[in-house]
Amino acid sequence: MNLWRALLRLLPGQNHKDEYELLPENSHHDSRPRGRRRPHGCFRFFTLRRIMILLAMIPVFLMVGVLLSGVPPTYNDIRTYEAKLPQNNVSDLSTADSRTYLRFPGHLWGHGLNNVLQEAIVMGYLAHLAGRVYVFEDYTWSHLPLPYTIYDFALRSTRIPLNAFVAGPLAGGPLPAPAENAVQKRAVSAAFYEKACPRSAVHVVSSVGAPTEAEGSALVEWWVKRLSDVHGARCVEVDSSEQPVFDRYLFGSPRLLSLLPGLNASPILGAFAWSPLVHSAVTPPRSTRLHGPSPSPPTQKSPTRSARSTGSSPCTSGGATTSGTARGSHSGARGYMGVNTHPALPDRFVIPTNTTPEATEAHYLQHCLPSPSQLAARLHAVRADHQARHPGSAPLSRVYILTNAWGWFVNSVRAELVKDGWTEVWGSGDIALDSAQAGVGMAVDMRIGEGAEVFLGNGFSSLTSNIVMLRLARGLEPASNRFL
Repeated sequence: MNLWRALLRLLPGQNHKDEYELLPENSHHDSRPRGRRRPHGCFRFFTLRRIMILLAMIPVFLMVGVLLSGVPPTYNDIRTYEAKLPQNNVSDLSTADSRTYLRFPGHLWGHGLNNVLQEAIVMGYLAHLAGRVYVFEDYTWSHLPLPYTIYDFALRSTRIPLNAFVAGPLAGGPLPAPAENAVQKRAVSAAFYEKACPRSAVHVVSSVGAPTEAEGSALVEWWVKRLSDVHGARCVEVDSSEQPVFDRYLFGSPRLLSLLPGLNASPILGAFAWSPLVHSAVTPPRSTRLHGPSPSPPTQKSPTRSARSTGSSPCTSGGATTSGTARGSHSGARGYMGVNTHPALPDRFVIPTNTTPEATEAHYLQHCLPSPSQLAARLHAVRADHQARHPGSAPLSRVYILTNAWGWFVNSVRAELVKDGWTEVWGSGDIALDSAQAGVGMAVDMRIGEGAEVFLGNGFSSLTSNIVMLRLARGLEPASNRFL
């Protein structure tokens, strides 16, 4: 019998009821068994209620956290500036508008600034060669019909006007001489284009059939010929829904190099300029308002002196080098970005063969995501090479680290560099930016990198590729562009 009871206790639902029965106190008392489980039931009820309340509060906590991160600026002042550009004067539409336009409505969106910028530069160049007015677009992160979206638990602007990042002909700025007064040839905003070109007046050209695997120059020539065959259409749009006009494989391969001579000679790249907002972030005294740990004395100089000069003249920051360590990815046997394979550049990436997967991964990481000690060793070698090429010049002594890595990584690199004799070390987070400048922080980093005496970048990165392209277009020494 005892064995049978023991087995019953192991069965679910029995609850050991024989151990919880109470004897009646007297003959008048209800003799029905009473369990002692009510308190446990109440406990479960209150616990469940608390859990439900906490679950209901999670969205509230998340929303509070998102709002505490700050509300991005609207950049309405820059939108007003774009609307007041002389070529965007809507009143001119009342007269005969002889301009011919070229728009790329399928332009890249939802990607980082550098991916979008490199595409826009080549698209603007194509419009220039085709003799059409380029239609510039907002930098678009999301197509939501709202001013903000949520990204990384923070509010992010869905659209930012292009003139918040760049100026010059690409964003509707004046063309260089002798066409500086040719207002009718300047790029127009998408907002103006939509008023100038009703849908009934738009001629659509499909990108299907374009030789996307050809050399960059051959691809652009094909498009110039294709657009020249469109007669009598003022408003032309390229439909790239089935095939990109310029895909990522072009920008990631040496096929892009054939475009550089023409790009450098064109107003799109030859007169490229950063926006006043970007310049304001690196012009003293703002750029000297640094915070966080730094080995520099209180009287330190700005990390870049070139902010005082215009974007159209070659300029460098004496004694400074910038290091771009954007935390990207590496895959398979992929090499450097197209511009970074330029034959005039001193560094090459050799894809390892006949080795283990672990050794291959370590090789990629050293050139893409180096450790603090590896980065310090690379900067040491770059400094020595620079001194050997310029024996009479002052040695490099200052470093600005362009990175989206965590602060602990920057501090670790800073400690390694100070031990190696670098006197001043900054990171991207060390420049005090207001909310509008922070929204274009990537362009601020690029502006500093473009003006450095030596630039050390990540050859796999589009940020590095664009900086090197701008430095080459400015006529800076090719050997001043180095890779990890």
